[in-house]
Amino acid sequence: MSELVNRVRELRARDRLSQQELAQRIGASRQTIALIERGDYSPSVVLALKIAAAFKVQVEDIFSIQEEEREQ
Repeated sequence: MSELVNRVRELRARDRLSQQELAQRIGASRQTIALIERGDYSPSVVLALKIAAAFKVQVEDIFSIQEEEREQ
């Protein structure tokens, strides 16, 4: 099974943005940003592109898939 991981919190800290400020820049709610950061919500492609544009990076620099190891 795979899990979507992200660097949104790290990049927000780098740019000294609050969740609310990032949300306003991309047209989302603060709650959505919090859910994304916790890994409880996978953003749409459009939202992921808006987040990447806000940080001036590629989507792949923020979001990646982490494969979970299976117990054998």
